[in-house]
Amino acid sequence: VQLVESGGGLVQPGGSLRLSCVGSGLAFGRYVVSWHRQGAGKERELVATISSGGDSNYVDSVKGRFTISRVNAKNTAYLEMTSVEPNDTAVYYCHAAEPMGRFGTLEYWGRGTQVTVSS
Repeated sequence: VQLVESGGGLVQPGGSLRLSCVGSGLAFGRYVVSWHRQGAGKERELVATISSGGDSNYVDSVKGRFTISRVNAKNTAYLEMTSVEPNDTAVYYCHAAEPMGRFGTLEYWGRGTQVTVSS
């Protein structure tokens, strides 16, 4: 099983960036997919989540600026980032989880992609 993120890079404040997460070796459409980020010296935080049916949730700091989406037929999830701020600088990780009831949760992480917001 692999989750591979791409699309990170250097972007100016106020700019936009789209991150992609491609899954392989798993029934991607069954998984809840989320994006997390970890800035230097900070704890990893949840940024956005999208259910298998497409319902999404966001941390308050990115509401109205970031959009999470998915195309199950392509085993791909996206994080569209707009009006980025220096505080958005972090390594962004893709996470996929499938609750297995009393057997726990099956989950996987990608290796991350660096996003740097700077002029």
